[in-house]
Amino acid sequence: MARTKDASKDASKEATRDTREGQDALRLGQQIRDLRKARQMTLAELAERVNRSVGYLSQVERGASSLPIGVLQAISEALGVRVSWFFEADNDVPEHERDVIVRASGRRSMEFSGIGVREELLSPRLSGQLILIMTRLEPGGSGGEVPRQRKGEEAGYVEAGQLELTIGDQCHLLEAGDSFSITGDQPHLIRNPGDIETRVVWVMTGVDY
Repeated sequence: MARTKDASKDASKEATRDTREGQDALRLGQQIRDLRKARQMTLAELAERVNRSVGYLSQVERGASSLPIGVLQAISEALGVRVSWFFEADNDVPEHERDVIVRASGRRSMEFSGIGVREELLSPRLSGQLILIMTRLEPGGSGGEVPRQRKGEEAGYVEAGQLELTIGDQCHLLEAGDSFSITGDQPHLIRNPGDIETRVVWVMTGVDY
């Protein structure tokens, strides 16, 4: 009986996560489509700028295809916004806490469906010189096959799990408690090679996230 209850709970959590991922994928796709149209840019023009097919971008806009972080960065640059523009806003923040406090239950977030990654904004605002991000990677989850490359320095702390960090042609395996630093001109990939969730807290300089 206990195993049946545990299986039921796991199935419920899985269904909730799938629903959340689907909603976030649809929201991201709609934002991309609306912004593209506002820029009076066709799908073909955007596809050429980000080196992706029209069919793939059409699926992304419908929330029907995975969207790696590196691809979202390329789309953001092509549309003239920062990646952080796509974070879901929390409109329930008390006025006296706005721009000062971020409650754990009220973090702005993005769920990257299909690749097992969720990004949560820990900073109360995006206009400062430092930005805090928490990346959650499911077992086997990664940032995709497109390397990420930012302008500005960033550092990370592995709060839980394991992190496979590839910088250029060097691959590093980090454990909980380890930390790292990356300069802006170093393309990098991340992946969770373990069997539990990996949580990484990033500190980023500048406001180009």
